[in-house]
Amino acid sequence: MAGDEDEALEERLKAALWLSVGKIVDEEMLKLGLNATPQFIGALTEMLWAQIENVSEDLQSFAKHAGRQTISAEDVLLLARRNEGLETILRKCLDQQPSAKSRAPKKR
Repeated sequence: MAGDEDEALEERLKAALWLSVGKIVDEEMLKLGLNATPQFIGALTEMLWAQIENVSEDLQSFAKHAGRQTISAEDVLLLARRNEGLETILRKCLDQQPSAKSRAPKKR
């Protein structure tokens, strides 16, 4: 039964991704005065889904290698290490976030 639920969830996630990709593509095509076929949107969605699967597996591996069950920001930075521009953007975003320690309620 869990397999069926996992497959149903995956299909819902793919449908949501397709809808989001379709909206973004439509907006950009309107700006450019072009059209995109449903086949293009479908292919782009499948490529993005495959990339998401690869990234999630890598992040899980990094956390597991560090002896954790939770993916951390450091894992994401490790994944982005070969893309200098992306790593710079992620570091800036991380620097702008309040640390988890400062957000946690103080114990009395």
